[in-house]
Amino acid sequence: MKKTFIAIFIFVAAVITGAILFSGGEKDTGPSANNIKIKDGKQIITINAKGGYTPRITNAKADMPTVIKIDTRGTFDCSSSLVIPALNYRKNLPPSGETLVDVPAQKAGTSIRGMCSMGMFSFNINFN
Repeated sequence: MKKTFIAIFIFVAAVITGAILFSGGEKDTGPSANNIKIKDGKQIITINAKGGYTPRITNAKADMPTVIKIDTRGTFDCSSSLVIPALNYRKNLPPSGETLVDVPAQKAGTSIRGMCSMGMFSFNINFN
């Protein structure tokens, strides 16, 4: 009985610790425009991938060719496995570097969601 109690206690402590550690990547929930640059008639949206994706929400311009630039720096968690269903995109990102994803011009009101392959971490790009 005592060994069972100790095993349950250790399991619960590990689960709580894991929840605290993994919640760190989900802090940025507000929309951001600071991660968008216009270059050569395309908007380049930078998303950082490590312990989740930041920023989580980006408001971009509609009717403009777009490139999503995913930056990884020592990324070894599930955010390195990127899925963007609307673009039929699935790729394992390098641990460090830049990955470019071309996005055709989107109509106003369109939203594109990117997520890790487990669905734990995500980001949204809203086109207005």
